[in-house]
Amino acid sequence: MADKKVTVATATPTKKTINKTTASSLPLFEKDNYRWMMIGGVVIAIGMLVMAGGKNDNPDLFDYNKVYSFTRITLAPLLILIGLGIEIFAIFKRPKHAQ
Repeated sequence: MADKKVTVATATPTKKTINKTTASSLPLFEKDNYRWMMIGGVVIAIGMLVMAGGKNDNPDLFDYNKVYSFTRITLAPLLILIGLGIEIFAIFKRPKHAQ
């Protein structure tokens, strides 16, 4: 019998064509994603600390201006929402190997 020669074409995966085994071995998030997640977590923590505020000098006296101040009612929730927005951005940010 005659020997048959078989040629196999090999292609290196590019950014747009990644096979299933290569895609499954790549990490879900990159260092940049984790950096944005940490920034979002810090902004949320700062918002929580601002919302907690300070203590009242006299515990028997209710100080309306300290409890309902601009920083506790407006600034702190905005910081928390901004932090959550940064977290959402960090999760949905595409890794460089998938672009």
